[in-house]
Amino acid sequence: MPLTEDDWSDPNNPKLTPYARSKTIAERAAWDFMREHGATDRLAVVNPGAILGPVLSDDRSYSIEMVERLLQGMPGVPRIGFNIVDVRDVADLQFRAMTAPEASGERFTAAESFQWMEEVAEVLRERLGEAATKVPTRTVPNLVVRAMALFDPGIRSIVGQLGRRTEISSEKAKTLLGWSPRPIQATIADCAQSLIDKGVVKRPAQ
Repeated sequence: MPLTEDDWSDPNNPKLTPYARSKTIAERAAWDFMREHGATDRLAVVNPGAILGPVLSDDRSYSIEMVERLLQGMPGVPRIGFNIVDVRDVADLQFRAMTAPEASGERFTAAESFQWMEEVAEVLRERLGEAATKVPTRTVPNLVVRAMALFDPGIRSIVGQLGRRTEISSEKAKTLLGWSPRPIQATIADCAQSLIDKGVVKRPAQ
């Protein structure tokens, strides 16, 4: 069963990253504050999955770094996946949540679909052609990823997600607010192209 707005992360779960725990703690504090003031109808929350899309600056999130590492030719693809959503669609949903009366006091999840990292790599190769020549085609065994995590903090943070597929439903946002996210393949391709255009990832030599 896909997770919905009725589900909450457990901040005491040791498999959660500090970032994920902080998000849960912060949202619970926001609801508690509004409840104390009898104003829960003044709050609406949007919880997005892994946000991809065109980058605007050099300040890149871990989600963006996933695409960057693939383009730069990491040794192989670990067996991890994410519920991905476009940054432009997140902004659209946030606007709807701020302006629609139906959003008062509600939580909304924002994700287009779950994608294994190897599926993201496949999209890059299909959509970017020669610009994606370094994108790996082989997967890395979980045991190897765990060993790499001993030396790479970026990998260490995702070890708990190895092999885990967790679906998130955004049906509430679609039915209640008319939210309609774009196809995830376009999101992945646009994210990668923006990294190339900004020089974050070098274009392959001609």
